[in-house]
Amino acid sequence: MSGGKDKKRGVGAQDRIPLTAAVLAGGRSLRMGVDKTLLDVEGKPLVARVVAAVQSVCAHTLVVTNRPEMLEDVGLPVDVPVTTDEVAYQGPLGGLVTAMGVAEDEWVLAVAADMPWLEPELIRALWDARDAADVVLPVSERGPEPLLALYRSEACLPAARAALSSGRRRLVAIFGGLRVIEVPVADLREADPELRSLVNVNTPEELAEVREHAFPPAAEEVAKPRLKVMSAGSRRGRGMPVERPITIHMNDVEVATVQATPSDLEEMAAGFLISEGLMRDRSSLDRIDVDAKRGMVWVVTGESVPDDMVFRTRYVTSGCGKGVTFSSVGHARGLAHVESTIAVSSEVLYDMMGQMARAAEAYRGTGGVHSCALGRDGTVLLVREDVGRHSALDKLLGRAWLDGIPTEDAVLLSTGRISYEMAVKAAKSRVPIVVSRTAVTDLAADIAQELGITLVGYARGGQLVVYTCPERVAIVDEEA
Repeated sequence: MSGGKDKKRGVGAQDRIPLTAAVLAGGRSLRMGVDKTLLDVEGKPLVARVVAAVQSVCAHTLVVTNRPEMLEDVGLPVDVPVTTDEVAYQGPLGGLVTAMGVAEDEWVLAVAADMPWLEPELIRALWDARDAADVVLPVSERGPEPLLALYRSEACLPAARAALSSGRRRLVAIFGGLRVIEVPVADLREADPELRSLVNVNTPEELAEVREHAFPPAAEEVAKPRLKVMSAGSRRGRGMPVERPITIHMNDVEVATVQATPSDLEEMAAGFLISEGLMRDRSSLDRIDVDAKRGMVWVVTGESVPDDMVFRTRYVTSGCGKGVTFSSVGHARGLAHVESTIAVSSEVLYDMMGQMARAAEAYRGTGGVHSCALGRDGTVLLVREDVGRHSALDKLLGRAWLDGIPTEDAVLLSTGRISYEMAVKAAKSRVPIVVSRTAVTDLAADIAQELGITLVGYARGGQLVVYTCPERVAIVDEEA
């Protein structure tokens, strides 16, 4: 082929980059339920689509998997070897180690086998940016993209093997001692204007979107309303809240999958485990690793995971129910009484609600999200938002716990309903006053009364209602 377009895409062997593409196809596909790399998109299995894309631009291509027999009939080119992981199921890092051990080139491209719209020119752009680096990878608003990145074997292979021997299996675990070049995705738009190369297929919903060609909007379009007309009227459209499944692991044990807004995931995972009583000792925490793109969080701590936790994985929605997955009413009533001499005026509580509202950027931008805040001495110290009120609270309490911000004698504020499980989360963090813009349930009030927590509801319109332990709220003027 001699056309200019073909030359640009490096179809000829002489135009290919001296780079070995390692298509990583050894994952368990737990969220899809079947091997996602074999799923058909536009008449071709995902893994075959990725191989075709990288082979057009890379000098050598190989596939790394734990199930080579599954790839016998997917139509891979005869010159693309299929290599079995040195050690099975060690995650993407294990696959990269295997690939670097057999690669024919100094540089290896690690690429996930579930990227249906991979643009070869984006790979060229990463190659041109490598300079004197050991790792070159795109960075989006969701963070680094280590599964579409270049790795220099001489530096990366020893670091990767050392990480695996220490029990770490995430690609980002090797970055600390290496020279890493992060390429902003804005710099890659010339090669891939819609950044479709970064699309992954992890769930049945994402597969449906890909098959329907429902791509994510470009970054500069995110602020534009996605719904222009809500009804036959003049009401202005607005952005939409983001909701994704986030899977939390504790010491490599999958604990729960939570539907949440994919931001502040480190603190959300910490807050969730604290609220569930699975993690208590801050000094025992080793690290929290986050893969925001794939919705995965790994919490590594010296505290042990309960033996039955392996069989108690839960799916937590962002809606009204399932806020607490492992606690019970009886357990809540066994918590220690919250002791505090704090007293706050109703005027100050109302003012702090206003401070929280002014800091709630996501709510102003999209609506449909909840806010939680932590205040002390009349000042709001932290604000977190999420599509789910439970996750917003987990993010808030997790951040406070990670930063060593005391929650005793503090005020917890929320835009969401205070139900039983929200009161339990407050009790476990020893928060004496909880204020909501909306309702308090009867069971939450019962639990709060027993545990000594002041619950305040309907803090809006210049009024508020104190349901339990009213002695902590000083009434100003004629408020009742």
